[in-house]
Amino acid sequence: MVADSAKAPKAGLLERSFALFLRLVAVVGLWYALQYWAMVTGFSLEGRGRFDLLPPAWKAASTALAVLFPVAAVGLWLLVSWGPVVWLIAAATEIVMHEVFPSIFGANRGVVFLHIAVVVVFVLFRAAIFVMRRKQARAVRSDSP
Repeated sequence: MVADSAKAPKAGLLERSFALFLRLVAVVGLWYALQYWAMVTGFSLEGRGRFDLLPPAWKAASTALAVLFPVAAVGLWLLVSWGPVVWLIAAATEIVMHEVFPSIFGANRGVVFLHIAVVVVFVLFRAAIFVMRRKQARAVRSDSP
């Protein structure tokens, strides 16, 4: 039987490592989502985080993040282009919450550091993949002598 489509080149170690990184971030994002949902529904914080007991700022932030993080986790797991974008929106929201408004949301340096570290690693992966693909494109050209 003859294959009816051209075979895609195998992903290299760098692309596979990047995919693994994105899926690890997806698992962490799902964990954050579960924490927000547990807080909003009253399963954590001994019921003090129930939605009806939260101040208005926490109501807005917790519901937004309870939706954004699982959507981002799905996008990251599936390796689609919108996954990192949604994750970045959720991470930026948490960074703003804990750094700009610590009197309302409290200062959580660990979460802020984790989000910034993920952004840095993401940018480094994308830069490395860009450089690698550029070198590959220069090395293999159909019009080369």
